[in-house]
Amino acid sequence: MNSLQFGRHGDKENSPFFEEYLQRLLQERDRLGLTELIHEIDALMITVDPDHSIKYIAELALMTSYHYLVTLESETHWTHILRIDLQSPDLLIREVKDPNFRGIFRSLNEIYPVGSKRPNSRYMGEIIRVTSLHDVVEMQQAREFRFFSQDDVRKLELPGNLAISKPSPYTHNIVAYLERRPEELRVYALGMSVIRSDVQAAYEEAKNLQVKLRIDDLLLPVDHLATRVYSQNREVAILEYLSWSSYYFWGAYNIWDQNSSTNVTKSVHQLPESKSPAKVFTANNTPYFVNHLEKLPSPTETFVRNYGPRLHHVAIAVKDGERDGMENIDFVVNAIAEQGKGFLLDVIGSKEQGLKQIFSNASEHSSLIIEYVQRFGDFEGFFTKENVAALTEAAGVEEGVREGVKAYQV
Repeated sequence: MNSLQFGRHGDKENSPFFEEYLQRLLQERDRLGLTELIHEIDALMITVDPDHSIKYIAELALMTSYHYLVTLESETHWTHILRIDLQSPDLLIREVKDPNFRGIFRSLNEIYPVGSKRPNSRYMGEIIRVTSLHDVVEMQQAREFRFFSQDDVRKLELPGNLAISKPSPYTHNIVAYLERRPEELRVYALGMSVIRSDVQAAYEEAKNLQVKLRIDDLLLPVDHLATRVYSQNREVAILEYLSWSSYYFWGAYNIWDQNSSTNVTKSVHQLPESKSPAKVFTANNTPYFVNHLEKLPSPTETFVRNYGPRLHHVAIAVKDGERDGMENIDFVVNAIAEQGKGFLLDVIGSKEQGLKQIFSNASEHSSLIIEYVQRFGDFEGFFTKENVAALTEAAGVEEGVREGVKAYQV
């Protein structure tokens, strides 16, 4: 494997530190054989507050192509498995049963003014398929990466067949490894497996509505995952994730209008995003404490200060084409908006630019935004600079962020 063979995109200038260690870390990863042992993203883990999982599953069933599969019941959690197929990642939606339950993931929310309002609502991280769990963990530990012990995993009520990292100091996310051959089913060793009738009923109602709205065949799997971090942690967060995964640095763009940069990483194995979504990292170009001097916009830094470093949105691909004289993304958004779901702005972009995009309002259940993206023809990028500037600005005035600003003024 040669993780440095890919061309670079974008205009963001990185530091000498980043460029040196990007090369050294990826060369070492290839030499050790880690790149060949670590494969696609198998699942995404999200946790929600008590009594929110059923409504969130219904929301996802309407807005995405995911289907309810099964629920794993453990002592303090319900873990609902959502699946499209084995060619795209699962969703693990974890609900804390007791509102007074306290754990490490809740603590990551509680010091932030908006994040603390939904103490258990957060994206946890990815489960990545590996060829040999023992070998990968042994090599990563030798590189000073830390994992929860098996006893910790049991107490956290996470699947016992995973090796799970400690939360990142830069993104607050975890990475888990699952040993599985490509032809094997995904199995999560946790609790008792049940089909909950209340979850099934909510899921079926949402899916029936999706079919009625004629959008079920237009929604594709996850395209990318976008994490927001503090300005000073942009480079180290990217390097850390490349060390945990088999991704490479695709490139980065300066979004001058919003005083930020958007940075993209993709699978070295050249897998489609539908099988292993791209990972995007967004950060301010300057830290918050110079804003009063420079008078620059700061939507990304403000988000992180209010919610904490975390996943900001999950992008869902929309099938290219038209329906009823509208491009598919417009048809999908209109249909969902008519059901009362809000969006932060109008659909932006054009066929001439290569893609169209839009952000939904943040979910009241997970705090995550859904992005829809439709690419036209053979367009391979993730955004245009004009689009991402408008999206970043819209997210910066989202209600939750404004509430956080007010909280600082009290």
